[in-house]
Amino acid sequence: MQTLESLGYTVFFEENLSSLEDFIFQRQYSQILILVDRNTNDHCLPVLQAAMPSITDYDIIEIDPGEENKNIDFCIGVWKTMLDFGADRKALMINLGGGVVTDMGGFAASTFKRGIDFIQIPTTLLSQVDASVGGKTGIDLDNVKNIIGTFTQPQAVFISAKFLATLDERQIRSGFAEVIKHGLIQDRNFYEKCKDVELDTIETSMIKRSVEIKNDVILKDPTEQGLRKILNFGHTIGHAIEGYSLSNDRNPLLHGEAIAIGMICEGFLSYKLNGLSEVELEDLTTLFLARYSPYTYTSDQYDGFIEIMKNDKKNEDNKIGFALLKEIGNAEYNIYVDKNDIVEALDYYLSKTK
Repeated sequence: MQTLESLGYTVFFEENLSSLEDFIFQRQYSQILILVDRNTNDHCLPVLQAAMPSITDYDIIEIDPGEENKNIDFCIGVWKTMLDFGADRKALMINLGGGVVTDMGGFAASTFKRGIDFIQIPTTLLSQVDASVGGKTGIDLDNVKNIIGTFTQPQAVFISAKFLATLDERQIRSGFAEVIKHGLIQDRNFYEKCKDVELDTIETSMIKRSVEIKNDVILKDPTEQGLRKILNFGHTIGHAIEGYSLSNDRNPLLHGEAIAIGMICEGFLSYKLNGLSEVELEDLTTLFLARYSPYTYTSDQYDGFIEIMKNDKKNEDNKIGFALLKEIGNAEYNIYVDKNDIVEALDYYLSKTK
């Protein structure tokens, strides 16, 4: 077993979740609620049940999978179910799933009766390296991701690479975009290692290093007042494209797929505005285009993208804020970009995918 200390809680890296049962028993909760979606109920809940054989008295709350369901309506459904189960303030919520489950489950727990304890057990690569640490909870509103939420720390996070076997290649590829991002913003050597990784050979050590990078940043800036904003590299444009795709595409982009597009676009902005070399821009562009299928949009959609960007949490004084690279392994934040440069960045991506 390996562990990592975060903001007042421990992240456990262990294949069989062997510490989970004792962790729960020590805290003497009045009730255990397990939040799942249909997929994790079928494929991941048996792993959790095997890890805590002495705990058989719990209630299951199931939601529909998919980012489009991470909204207030589904959250109200979770709260109502918690009421139906008679949950009190000494109950525990275990969030077993990807980012939708951990984000919404954390938000539901942090607001129910002004807050109950919760444990995160992320089951996708994306949620393990992105949503597992940092204490952000949240839901989406219209096309704006995570605009409603809290900073609330879990009691613990348990990460097992065993869950990756339940994912298809597209889901793993989506999560790997965030792994690459962590190298780009903080660790050039880790970024270089990402170039050679086969998706079916991702090991716990790589997941742990990715989480360590994020954790190092959030420990210095828990509530995103400064440095933590570098974790949003690729997300200003990426979230806008993801939101648009969710509303308009029959087969919407996954989060990591959209963020990969965003990192190419924001890589261009880093080159134009923040000193990233042309060689490094070409390097990261080549890496993402080799791993992620091209996405088609037209200039007619730019105004819609930019309207979504205007609601981004990093904005100040109606200026669209970005985290941009100074060089690979070194990111800066609070860089405000005008519409013409954003349009040029969107054009850059299209020029590279023709």
